[in-house]
Amino acid sequence: MKNLRKLVVFTDLDGTLLDHDTYRWDQAQPALDRLRAADVPVVLASSKTAPEIEILQKQMDLIGLPAIVENGAGLIGLPATGITRTYDALRNALDQLPVTLRKDFRGFGDMSIAELATQTGLSVESAKLAKARGYSEPGVWSGGDVQLRHFLAALSEKSITAQRGGRFLTLSFGQTKADGMDSVISAFRPEMTLALGDAPNDIAMLEKADFGVIVANPHKPSLPPLPGEKAGSITRTRGAGPVGWNAAVNAILDTLPLAEGTQANG
Repeated sequence: MKNLRKLVVFTDLDGTLLDHDTYRWDQAQPALDRLRAADVPVVLASSKTAPEIEILQKQMDLIGLPAIVENGAGLIGLPATGITRTYDALRNALDQLPVTLRKDFRGFGDMSIAELATQTGLSVESAKLAKARGYSEPGVWSGGDVQLRHFLAALSEKSITAQRGGRFLTLSFGQTKADGMDSVISAFRPEMTLALGDAPNDIAMLEKADFGVIVANPHKPSLPPLPGEKAGSITRTRGAGPVGWNAAVNAILDTLPLAEGTQANG
């Protein structure tokens, strides 16, 4: 069946399409099935690594589609464009900071696999994949706000930026999910886009899309009001995680002319 309006869906994972506690997406399966039936590409956009994303793509039957990895620091499924600075360069720059600034940031590269599994709730095998980073470094900040400002200022001198996600502060050389979104849009040239997310690092992606959805996540503070909400291009879900994701996607698809047989059940 044809994607009659050339829609592309961009979605965050943890706390959005994936349940915050279980990492499952079963409750979003009806909308995922409906998107597949209408030939709508679903582009995963996450802080997860390429190996982690590729496993989820296989499980979700999204093989062959591009995905935005490591908060936009990397992109898979499309030809590489420009120069991407690597994880090793990032770690080297981080370790060059004064000890007084460096000591309060504990990144994935500083953790053992067992510690990372405890921090994330992942299995040991999944934690190994989470450590297989190519471009960015998530971590836990244990210092105060004043120290954090000094830490971020020192990083900015090395062209490193920080994004706050669901659980971690993620460092990279400045790329965002919205940058990855631009690359996918250039390749697919959709007539409209839908983006779903729940964290500050999703805001640029939500604002760039024709339809943006802030998915409820009761495990952390809500995002502040966004300009698109007043304009009507960004909405919020009542249901959390995959429950809210499923309802929001179905509601938007109900407004679009899809091929016969892709309407929501019930």
